[in-house]
Amino acid sequence: MALSMYDLSVPVFTRGLGQLTHLLDKSLAHAKAQGIDPATLVDARLAPDMLTLAGQIQRASDASKLGTARIAGIPAPSFPDEEKTWDDLLARIVKTQDFLAGVDRALIDGQEERPVTIKAREGEAHFTAQRYLLQFALPNFFFHVTTAYDVLRHKGVPIGKLDYLGRF
Repeated sequence: MALSMYDLSVPVFTRGLGQLTHLLDKSLAHAKAQGIDPATLVDARLAPDMLTLAGQIQRASDASKLGTARIAGIPAPSFPDEEKTWDDLLARIVKTQDFLAGVDRALIDGQEERPVTIKAREGEAHFTAQRYLLQFALPNFFFHVTTAYDVLRHKGVPIGKLDYLGRF
């Protein structure tokens, strides 16, 4: 049985966002147990020129909703990057998951050759939907999920590989 474009996108993004929620839940519990202000984690970053934890979650949200919308040929919802609290970050993930849950698989399956154009610093980048998903959208999404994990580990949150990968 061949994998469909839908199977390679929406459930993968949804699961990754679920793992982000798990990481945030575990991090908040750690912060409370250690007397750490959760705001210090929201604003944490790995290096001065990198995005904060909030920025990483915003970009993971954007990568999943824009990735799905582009391959489905539909507009993506616009979420302003205004999250400042733990609850804001969790709400952003839920809004993204709600959008993904509402995308009809018929809009994605069989659309491997749909043209996808994105604006890049160097101009426009042109893809087929399949190439866009496999070579840009998914790697971009996992870069930001992984970096969010890394920010939390860097700040001493006791999370590990299975927290990132989840239960099978």
